[in-house]
Amino acid sequence: MMKSRSDEEEYWNASKFQAFTFDDEDDELRESKLAFESLAQLPDGDDRDHVEEVSWSGEPVGSISRSVREAAAAAGQGTEGEVACSGRADLEKVNSGYSLSSLFKGRKVGGVAAPLDGSGRAVAPEIRRPRSEKEDLLGDWSPEDAVSKMRQGKTVPLERFRRLRDKLVLLDASVDARDGNVITAVLIFLKKSLSKEVLFGELASRPTALRHLVAYLSESGDHALLAELYRALGRDEDAAVSPTGCAAEYALRSKSGTPPGLCVVVSPRRQLLRYKEHLNVTDEKEKRDFLKSCLSLQFSAEDQVHLRDQVSLLERQMLLEATDRQAEAEIFRRFPRRASVLHVPLVTTLYYCCFYHYGQPEGNLSSPQNLRNSFKISEKQFFVTALSARAKQKSWSDVDALFAGRSWLGFTRKKSPLAFRVVVDILHRSSAPVHVLQEYVALVEDGQVRMALAQKHKCHDLVINAYRDLKDRRLLLGYRGKVEAGSAAERKIDELLDNSQIRWKN
Repeated sequence: MMKSRSDEEEYWNASKFQAFTFDDEDDELRESKLAFESLAQLPDGDDRDHVEEVSWSGEPVGSISRSVREAAAAAGQGTEGEVACSGRADLEKVNSGYSLSSLFKGRKVGGVAAPLDGSGRAVAPEIRRPRSEKEDLLGDWSPEDAVSKMRQGKTVPLERFRRLRDKLVLLDASVDARDGNVITAVLIFLKKSLSKEVLFGELASRPTALRHLVAYLSESGDHALLAELYRALGRDEDAAVSPTGCAAEYALRSKSGTPPGLCVVVSPRRQLLRYKEHLNVTDEKEKRDFLKSCLSLQFSAEDQVHLRDQVSLLERQMLLEATDRQAEAEIFRRFPRRASVLHVPLVTTLYYCCFYHYGQPEGNLSSPQNLRNSFKISEKQFFVTALSARAKQKSWSDVDALFAGRSWLGFTRKKSPLAFRVVVDILHRSSAPVHVLQEYVALVEDGQVRMALAQKHKCHDLVINAYRDLKDRRLLLGYRGKVEAGSAAERKIDELLDNSQIRWKN
């Protein structure tokens, strides 16, 4: 069916779409203009970014919590149908009266509530961070400025101070500010960024900062680092505390009626002074009981071991004294005791056992080997003490037994943890005979030292044999005048001089 020309023109002219003109304004453009004009009437502008408004409740105006609370209150005043409606439709309508500024500030314009999401919950806009706070985080300050901002409660990234000089200036500035919280914060930063040696060395000349670090380590329970700090500063008395106690002072339970949960605080210095009181106790039983009571003091683990060894040594000395006081053995008649064995050091007790109880089995408490194993005496210390005791008693067979050893081929040879020149001196002080000294002088490795010791201790055989090996007739004749006339040494020299088979070099 063909349409006439007039029908076609009527169809195209009757279209619902209209052409755009600059003169005509549609409804959406008119609404946008009205919304823009409403922004100009609001007092909230960009020039108020640096001003912080606070409501009567103490919350900043425009905070997220306040925006949500106002939106929920406004939503509660409406009808159920209004709450259930979609928030998208509210945002699409500019005529709703919720302006752009009120969207960010959380305020209502014309009594209209905050926008709601699809579930009926209030939508809280994101609040921008103040420009001043950004400048604080990105700015470049001196250590003094950083301390000033920390005193104001602002966040300061101390990691920007990387040089040691800046860190020390920061520490000095915090001390000058006399703010304990700032000093502690700076010390925590230095503890993480500096080595212990550098930190302890710098704190040695800063007593105020040192006291704050000690207090911080005490409260945080870092007793290992606090003990290292005390040792680095040479305060060993303060370092002698328990790892589980307080670092600056520890709690000692009182035995005289202290209620449970209460403690008696004792400083490390006072603790050591109490321990030193045992030097004034003369009775061995009272001293033993006093030392046992000192075991309750919370010394370090190493000091606790020494204290237990001291108690054990005193109990062993009491047993030896009670046994040997009435002993009738031959050794006590030949060498009567000159003093008591009570209250003497460990080495003296070992010398006493080596002198009077050397041959006893190891299971006996008076045996030197038992004493050595119980108190972990070193091989060298035991050797020197046993050598002195047996040489003093002129028991040369026991002296020889101390040097007994075997080579890897199975041959017996003399072995000593000491240099043989030291052994010769010990034997000489014990008035050892010449033939004993000569045996050990010959074991000295250095030839010049061996010759000097042989001449000093009159070991003639060693000197004569040395000159014979050198084939030095002149030295042998000179040494002949130093020996006694008619002695075996003189006769030996004459025999060597008359021997025609020796080809002397002079």
